[in-house]
Amino acid sequence: MPWTEKHRPKNFEEVKGQDEAIAKIKNFINNFSQTPKGGGGQGRWAGNLKKALILYGPPGTGKTTLAYVVAQDTNSEIFELNASDLRNKAKLNEVLRPATEQKSLIKQNKIILVDEVDGISKVDWGGITELISIINSTPYPIIITANDIWNKKLSSLRKKAELMQLKEINYKTVKDILITILRKENKFIENQILTNIAIKAKGDLRAAINDLQTISNLEYPSSVIFDERNKETDIFNSLKQIFKNKPTNETLKIFDSVNMPIDEIILWMEENIPYEYEGKELAKAFDALSKTDVFKGRIYKQQYWRFLVYENILLSYGIAASKKNPKTGFTSYKKPTRILKIWLNNQRTIKKKSIAQKYATYVHVGQKRAMNEFPILKQIIKSNPQIQKELKLTNEEIEYLQPI
Repeated sequence: MPWTEKHRPKNFEEVKGQDEAIAKIKNFINNFSQTPKGGGGQGRWAGNLKKALILYGPPGTGKTTLAYVVAQDTNSEIFELNASDLRNKAKLNEVLRPATEQKSLIKQNKIILVDEVDGISKVDWGGITELISIINSTPYPIIITANDIWNKKLSSLRKKAELMQLKEINYKTVKDILITILRKENKFIENQILTNIAIKAKGDLRAAINDLQTISNLEYPSSVIFDERNKETDIFNSLKQIFKNKPTNETLKIFDSVNMPIDEIILWMEENIPYEYEGKELAKAFDALSKTDVFKGRIYKQQYWRFLVYENILLSYGIAASKKNPKTGFTSYKKPTRILKIWLNNQRTIKKKSIAQKYATYVHVGQKRAMNEFPILKQIIKSNPQIQKELKLTNEEIEYLQPI
């Protein structure tokens, strides 16, 4: 049996390194249990309380485990489905909606768990729409997990749920958990090996436990060399590393693992620099950011892609080096607001024009007419994949046709 399952926490006391998330999920369930059932928008749900909680963060931080622990704590049956069950409206009506309409036969309460919602593909957006409909009417709390909740396709879902980010688990905490598991298994591994496993896992407890189980059966575990996990990092952790730490060679690689266009990262940096810098240091940080934008313009204008290295240096190391002493304590980083909306709107306008141009060429009408009639054309093209194929729309153009 995999040790990740065998030693999965059974109660909140066994969950380590996620105190804030534990408090959030307890509060969410307690508020739900005090609210009238039936999903009719009555009682306390008329206020700001929401019927779904999204737990998001890197793999191996305990998102799914927390859902099962709170179910155990509240004597609730847990009904789980994942991205493969979210293909379309019909699938959800078949699988999920009946689960929200029936009381548990074996437990006092019920919790709906939607696991890895960000795994749903671009062509399966109908599932997200139906999931939101179910959230609106559910008489039971819904817990949703995701590695990256900031994907555009999930924007409508974010508005319907409370959000809770789970942190990467500190390597010392990971090591303590590994030691506890070894004691239960009556096995021994050298202290330095445990330290290496914990550090190389980069906060992924599940990966660390899998590594531990693998080497526990080896005759010479000290001969094993563990590679660092090459894992995606969300934008919040990247900002934290740049703003809170002194620059090193590792700083240059921070954005390599962020699944986000460089233009969007620039907007995130612009929005959050004022929360961490002031005075001359603020000026230096914005100067580095402005030079990043200069090199970006040169890349686009001259197609000289070697400038990418300078763009990356200024955006990461340059901004981190603008401050002598990083600010301590917690900072709540914000999503870009007005500037991001303008930029995204410009990107959508470009896609709108390209679709209209393809349509105009295909049916032999003027592009101006196609633009004027676009609201109608959009509905027609969106509803018929064959038309999308004949117009040779790109994935980005098809994505644009979907509701935000």
